Amino acid sequence: MAEPQDMWRCQMVNCGYVYDPDRGDKRRKVPAGTKFEDLPEDWRCPVCGAGKKSFRRLSDEA
Repeated sequence: MAEPQDMWRCQMVNCGYVYDPDRGDKRRKVPAGTKFEDLPEDWRCPVCGAGKKSFRRLSDEA
């Protein structure tokens, strides 16, 4: 599992999906090792469909 500063959580209500670069996103064919910053701009949350702007870095959560 990646470090919190490398993981991002979807902020949409009732979602909470966490993007872990160590796992990637099989559903959208994003290989393991892909940093969140390197995801395509049109990448969407595999759970709720929210865009990248709806995500916050885990280490930034209080």
